[in-house]
Amino acid sequence: MQPSAFYPNASFYLGSNGEPPLSRTGFIILSIIMAFFTGPAIILNATVIIVSLMHKQLRQPLNYALVNMAVADLGTAMTGGVLAVVNNAQGYFSLGRTGCVMEGFAVSLFGITSLCTVALIAVERMFVVCKPLGQITFQKQHALGGIALSWLWSLTWNLPPLFGWGRYELEGVGTSCAPDWQNRDPYNVSYILAYFAVCFAVPFAIILASYSKLMWTLHQVTKMACVEGGAVAKSEMKVAFMVVLMVLTFLISWLPYAGLAMLVVYNPDVEIHPLVGTVPVYLAKSSTVYNPLIYIYLNKQFRKYAVPFLLCGRTPLLDDEVSETTVETANKVLPA
Repeated sequence: MQPSAFYPNASFYLGSNGEPPLSRTGFIILSIIMAFFTGPAIILNATVIIVSLMHKQLRQPLNYALVNMAVADLGTAMTGGVLAVVNNAQGYFSLGRTGCVMEGFAVSLFGITSLCTVALIAVERMFVVCKPLGQITFQKQHALGGIALSWLWSLTWNLPPLFGWGRYELEGVGTSCAPDWQNRDPYNVSYILAYFAVCFAVPFAIILASYSKLMWTLHQVTKMACVEGGAVAKSEMKVAFMVVLMVLTFLISWLPYAGLAMLVVYNPDVEIHPLVGTVPVYLAKSSTVYNPLIYIYLNKQFRKYAVPFLLCGRTPLLDDEVSETTVETANKVLPA
């Protein structure tokens, strides 16, 4: 990070030849790409929050985690997405060292909270469908406890750079900030290893374990049930499709970012072009669009209120639920 003599609060990444990592046109293209994700993310996640406040029917314990994810994704879009659009349009990071630390902390806090909430949703669905605790039902206190845990977990692992273990630094082409996974200092490397173990590997393991248990339970029900027309088998296929979709989007969003960071940690001599380092960052931030589409707008109950809100009251004819989604099956939400 190098300060500019012309813009005292600006910071630049400069290559070995003293030139910026991208041309002016390149930065503009990145700004447009980020705007393409950020605009819809803000609209979709804000809609989820607003319609949940407007309609009591949506304020069910099983929906709390969905709203929490919308809050976290909206925070990511507002702090990371909007600033990335502006900074790329300018071609440099304009908020200085303090701004970099604040942005890195905020984006990481919201991002890891959202990631943990994805794991929380998987656990809740497994809890409701598989009933591992017998007849204990999913209550409001369980939902609120899970949400509090997701924020506390994220806060716990994003505070250390503010106190010396790890640090927040410019990443990619130098227009956004995040935990510094390029620093080879052993003290910093130890933080990055711990960070990606507990903030990526642990949530992913929870997601796989929860959905594997859920799928196994549904498969057993299918084998035992004799339903005319194969309705149970059809329902199982829908759940399987949604589970695969959820796991794939999680991996697409977060695996490249975690993988690149681990590559640099385990091979300190590898040279990563700034543009290559930027791609995983944008994929991770793009989850703010995938999440509401997959987890919320494929939910029949949320869609019933969100679509008219987005279309200013109009209710277009929808197919008789061509995609009678498994979010409803897995969540077992109450009908609105």
